[in-house]
Amino acid sequence: MAVLIPVKAFAEAKNRLAPALGATERAALARDMATHVVQSAAPLPVAVVCDDAGVRRWALSVGAEVVWRPGTGLNGAVRSGVDHLRDAGYDRVIVAHGDLPLARSLAPLGDWRGITLVPDRRNDGTNVIALPSDCPFEFSYGGGSFARHLAEAQRLGCSLRILRDPTFGLDIDLPTDLNELAVRT
Repeated sequence: MAVLIPVKAFAEAKNRLAPALGATERAALARDMATHVVQSAAPLPVAVVCDDAGVRRWALSVGAEVVWRPGTGLNGAVRSGVDHLRDAGYDRVIVAHGDLPLARSLAPLGDWRGITLVPDRRNDGTNVIALPSDCPFEFSYGGGSFARHLAEAQRLGCSLRILRDPTFGLDIDLPTDLNELAVRT
């Protein structure tokens, strides 16, 4: 089992937080949260799928493998990253986004034989997906992704587990999420 973390260029990350944080603060927050998610993956191997040289340097500095996928978009990058890990011999992959500041150990999320979906706290986005690496799952991130990922798992007929966990449910996208984080820490 391995963990795949898609990471966007830190300088371009978290633009919806602009009303609350400046560009430098947003980049630092994105890097700090991604570092936390990498640490939460221990002791599992981690691959970061990215298309930015700065993210590549960061990923190597935190001990992650880099899966370089320029121009593929988030869904294509994740699919390609899962395929890369499958080809490397991993039978399961946990896809965890890099903006989960309360994440704890990711390893238990991979203990289900089928597909595990972890929605965000609004039941809109999908913060974590664990699945067999040979599953032909079609990733569909963006607004409303949880409903699409649920439908995809059902379409494939896979056994499905949905975990609503506050430590994985809080992702940081909006200024209100920063307020929620302040309350929880």
